[in-house]
Amino acid sequence: MTSTESRIMDQANLKPVNGARVWRGPDLATRAEEWTYRLNASDIEEIDVAVQNIARQGLDVLEITQDLFPLPDLSKALLRVQDNLQNALGFAVIRGIPVARYDTRQAAIAYFGIGAHLGEAVSQNARGHALGHVCNLGFDPSLPTARGYQSANKLNFHTDPTDLVGLMCLRKAKSGGLSSIVSAGTVFNEMLKQRPDLVQVLTETLYRDRRGEIPEGREPWYRFPVFNFRDGHLTTNYVRSTIEKAQRFDDVPRLTEIQREAFALIESITADPALYLNMEFEPGDIQLLNNHYILHSRTSYEDYPEPEKRRHLLRLWLASEAGPPLADPYYEFMDKTMSGRPNGYLMPGVTLSAPLSVEDGGPGASEQRVAAG
Repeated sequence: MTSTESRIMDQANLKPVNGARVWRGPDLATRAEEWTYRLNASDIEEIDVAVQNIARQGLDVLEITQDLFPLPDLSKALLRVQDNLQNALGFAVIRGIPVARYDTRQAAIAYFGIGAHLGEAVSQNARGHALGHVCNLGFDPSLPTARGYQSANKLNFHTDPTDLVGLMCLRKAKSGGLSSIVSAGTVFNEMLKQRPDLVQVLTETLYRDRRGEIPEGREPWYRFPVFNFRDGHLTTNYVRSTIEKAQRFDDVPRLTEIQREAFALIESITADPALYLNMEFEPGDIQLLNNHYILHSRTSYEDYPEPEKRRHLLRLWLASEAGPPLADPYYEFMDKTMSGRPNGYLMPGVTLSAPLSVEDGGPGASEQRVAAG
């Protein structure tokens, strides 16, 4: 059998995905109650008490666990949020964290404590940061040493490596900075309608650059398809920049014309206003996304000139035991947590930390890379 005949047979086995996680943004824009939970006075009181208890004990943010941050009633709502993330739309927004009256440490405690009810915080970079700071540090994202989220530029649609990504808004931009999300299942189905041959291309091995963050005993690149299946279950992982940058390695196969055609198609579909959902962050909002089911991006923004007013989000990457079964390439990319989930960018000899300032949370020179997320 020729490779072309094999590819045609594989295409015949590709079927559209369905369920609640297959959605269109304009439809959900008018049904925000399905994906938004607004904290009530009792919820905020529970958070306040838990924050005060952590502060009174002098615990580091990284020491916070679900047991140490009890939320007797709010935890029930968080179970519903988790169900939405894993079994329904794949995203949720929590609104009303009182960040205006919290200092940075109190805000981080509240955010980390809520996150502890949804998963285990894992490293977001080579320095072991379990708490990230998303803000404009003036880096040029076109440079290979810069990270896209540390500029004010538009970000392309992509996924992050872990089960869940959360962003909590401390301060919003002067203008712009909308979060854009799209259903990976909808994108898959649209591609399947238009070009099933290109869908097949994205189920095959692609080589990606680790960008200097190399776990012990691993190559400086890894292999990871965009569309992955385990037990018939689709999960999606796409970061164009890591694929392109892997071309710097001589032992990585050259990208083909049909692969680049597939990238162009997935990017044109994700950028279709008929598919994606835009949302604006207000201070105190927490956005939670399931990286296996949602691709996300951000519009460009204008910041305030005063540093103390500039857009500032806190980020968590969470490993969730409630997450879907994952194909083997996820674990070529990174190691596993004790619960068997993707463990983020934890490098040899590095311990986790939760920096509370932008300065402490900024990247080192060796890790200022272009990352979509």
